[in-house]
Amino acid sequence: MPLIKVVALIIGILGGLAGLGGAVFALFLGGVGEAFNAQDASAVMGLGLAAIPLAIVGVVGGALTLAKPKLAGILMLISAVGGTIAISAGYIIAGPMLLIAGIMALMVHRTEQMEDTYQLSRNNIDLSKDLNR
Repeated sequence: MPLIKVVALIIGILGGLAGLGGAVFALFLGGVGEAFNAQDASAVMGLGLAAIPLAIVGVVGGALTLAKPKLAGILMLISAVGGTIAISAGYIIAGPMLLIAGIMALMVHRTEQMEDTYQLSRNNIDLSKDLNR
């Protein structure tokens, strides 16, 4: 198992958990704003609620890194972009972590594809040598 898969797994899961923390922080700020009748406090709460499923998608993406790196990378990138749009300051830690982990997972998928292609071409060369004997 390549080290990059494990690193993407760890960063992805930690990024998703940080996103959950940021979403809860946004909900808290929205609640405090509502208590003091602040303008647009309900919008902050709504965006915090929207960030919770995005953070969960990030955790799921991180957990899938070993089994399905392409899907995991896509999920983590969706979580990074969506969470940053929803609660920009609350996703200041989670966004970059999920972005890096998503790119790493996609790189793992690409590397595995290239290794499979190389192995197939190498097997074909071995078979052609056997046929020429």
